[in-house]
Amino acid sequence: MPMSPDIIAELAPTGVLRAGINLSNFLLVTGKTSMGDPEGVSPGMALAIAQRLGVPVKYLTFKSPGELADQAGKGVWDIGLIGAEPQRAETIAFTAAYAEIESTYLVPAGSPLKTIADVDAAGVRIAVSGRSAYGLWLERNIKHAQLVPTDSIKDSYDAFVGGKLEALAGLKPQLLSDVETLPGARILDGKFSAVQQAVGTAKKNIAGAAFLREFVEEAKASGLVARLIAQHKVRGLSVAPAA
Repeated sequence: MPMSPDIIAELAPTGVLRAGINLSNFLLVTGKTSMGDPEGVSPGMALAIAQRLGVPVKYLTFKSPGELADQAGKGVWDIGLIGAEPQRAETIAFTAAYAEIESTYLVPAGSPLKTIADVDAAGVRIAVSGRSAYGLWLERNIKHAQLVPTDSIKDSYDAFVGGKLEALAGLKPQLLSDVETLPGARILDGKFSAVQQAVGTAKKNIAGAAFLREFVEEAKASGLVARLIAQHKVRGLSVAPAA
C-alpha cells in the first residue's frame, strides 16, 4: 500500500497516531497492559495501523462510544474505533466494518414476547445503553415500544431488573452472561442488528480515510482481524465480510 506524505500528515499530524478507544465494549477491549494501556482487538487494530504508518501509537480512552464520537474533528484523536452508525457518519469518515457483533433482546421469566418482532409493541419498555451503536439503531427503528436509555451497559441491566421492564437490549455476548443471573429469563432468537465495528477519522482527512479503508479490507483478507480475535480469546465477535 503506497504511503504518501498526505496520509501521514492527516493521520499522525503530531508524529504519533492518537487512537480513540471505547472502553465500554468488553469484546474489543479485554484488559490492560502492564503499562496501563488498553488491550484487545481494537487496540490491536490501532497498533497495526500505526506500524503501517511508521509512527508510535497513543491510546486515548473514552468511557462510552458517544463520548468518543463527540470529539470527532476536534483534533483530539486521529482515528476512532467504534461502531459505524449513520448519526456518527455525519462527522466521521468510516471504513467498512472489520468485525461484527449481534444485538438482540433478553426478556424476563414468563414474558409473552417470543420473537424479535414482538418487542416493538405498545406497552413494551426496552432498557438500552444510550448512544451505543445498537441503541442508535433502535432510536431510528423502534416505532411502538418505549426506549429507556441509560448511561452504561450495567445501568441498562439495573434499569431492566429494578424497573421490571419488558426487555433488555444488548450485545448477545453480554446478554449470554446476564441471562445466567436471572432465573427463567430468555434471550430471543435472531438479531435486530449487527453492530459494525469500524475505524473512523475526521471527514476532512480524505487521503487518510482512503488509506484506512484499504487497510481494513487487507486486515480482514490477510487474517489479521481473525488472529486478534483468537489472540484475545473473544467469543461473540466475528470477522466482517469484505466490503
